Amino acid sequence: MIPYPTIPQEKLLRRLTYPKRAVRMVLDTDTFNEIDDQFAVVYAMKSPERLRVEAIYAAPFHNALSTGPLDGMEKSYNELLTIRSHLPEMAGVPIYRGSGSFLPGPETPVESEAARNLVERAMASPDDDPLYVVAIGAITNVASAILMEPRIIGKIVVVWLGGHALHWPNTREFNLFQDLHASRTVLNSGVPLVLIPCLGVASHLQTTLSELRDYVKDRGAIGGYLYETYENSNKDHFGYSRVIWDIAAIAYLIDEAWLPNELVHSPLLSDDFRWSFDASRHFIRYVHYIHRDRVFKDLFGKLK
Repeated sequence: MIPYPTIPQEKLLRRLTYPKRAVRMVLDTDTFNEIDDQFAVVYAMKSPERLRVEAIYAAPFHNALSTGPLDGMEKSYNELLTIRSHLPEMAGVPIYRGSGSFLPGPETPVESEAARNLVERAMASPDDDPLYVVAIGAITNVASAILMEPRIIGKIVVVWLGGHALHWPNTREFNLFQDLHASRTVLNSGVPLVLIPCLGVASHLQTTLSELRDYVKDRGAIGGYLYETYENSNKDHFGYSRVIWDIAAIAYLIDEAWLPNELVHSPLLSDDFRWSFDASRHFIRYVHYIHRDRVFKDLFGKLK
């Protein structure tokens, strides 16, 4: 068994309290998998009043857009370079390649530039200034870093868009489902965790081509890029809207009031991807709703 350090409950609850100041953060993203990651990257970089982005990590993914997790990670890495070419704010932010595979077992990390950088950056963090790890893809890189150096759980706060709402019939959500071992590592290790579910919570974050035409398209090179990415995501936009899930994780750190939340005991994840509960487990912070309009109003305003 991995000897995870135990965070005293008082300290854990303090870490799970919403930060009333700007925070240091890294962003872990499967950027090529969907179109919402691009919006999240831009949103983070356009929010320096709350977020100081220190590094960005390319996360693995495997679906019809990739031949495997390594290919998905490489495509995400290259997509981050493309976004940087349109977004001057990213000029000084290092981008690291992440895991080329998912965790092969419950206690076996996958070495990568991203995981090693996360360990180094976290361990260098002062005890009173934790590093916020915002993850909007499979949680492989973050879990690997925890397994490589369990002491980082006392140095970081993870904000993860993963799984579905706790009341949902199952939690076979793409980010969580791809890497069962990594998902369990983050849920079981005791790391301070803010969990933002997809269906039932982040699924409120829908927008349309018409809305993006009005508020995004003409907002410089990056606005044009985001609009084109959305337009190309579907052949027919008549009566069509699309969820931009990933901006939820960024929005949480900008204004907690937009994402009502509560403390709950960390759920257990079954082999068939269902939630179960044990009141003796450690606390996490759980987001149960999102005020959609407030989030998009802030994002669109920052694109001006």
